[in-house]
Amino acid sequence: MLLVDQIGSSHVHSTDDPETARPSNSKITTTLGLVVHAAADGVALGAAASTSQTSVQLIVFVAIMLHKAPAAFGLVSFLMHAGLERNRIRKHLLVFALAAPVMSMVTYLGLSKSSKEALSEVNATGVAMLFSAGTFLYVATVHVLPEVGGLGHSHKPDPTGGRGLSRLEVAALVLGCLIPLVLSVGHQH
Repeated sequence: MLLVDQIGSSHVHSTDDPETARPSNSKITTTLGLVVHAAADGVALGAAASTSQTSVQLIVFVAIMLHKAPAAFGLVSFLMHAGLERNRIRKHLLVFALAAPVMSMVTYLGLSKSSKEALSEVNATGVAMLFSAGTFLYVATVHVLPEVGGLGHSHKPDPTGGRGLSRLEVAALVLGCLIPLVLSVGHQH
């Protein structure tokens, strides 16, 4: 199978192994996925900054900063392994690096004092934080759990059968999802 790398350079990759063959769109898709994730981090940061609770601001900031460097390292490593030119890697990294700060400013301005009066009925800060948390849960359940459960993205036949998550693991996942609901019963602000 021959794959022409249209994004990075004009060289041709020759491979018969579908597991190592990377379509030309995989570099853009990977970068786009991380940019969307970084933008969701920016929404959380902007929403936290719009509150008067310093502890929430600090927790969100530290959480984002702790995983930003490994995510950037992973993106650059993936793009280098895929054979992308250094200048293009820098452009991908720049877009990734700007996504969180830009979205945090947009979110903060959207939730500013003048906007809060119009949005007070829907608790826009809480909705923004929930959106950000939802993107994390989406990535965890759609992309990470299949890898952990043996149902990864491999196109090769799995000799073990790739059974996925056990009933106990599914029960633990569902219980973990229900704990916040149980804790919120009778809790009002």
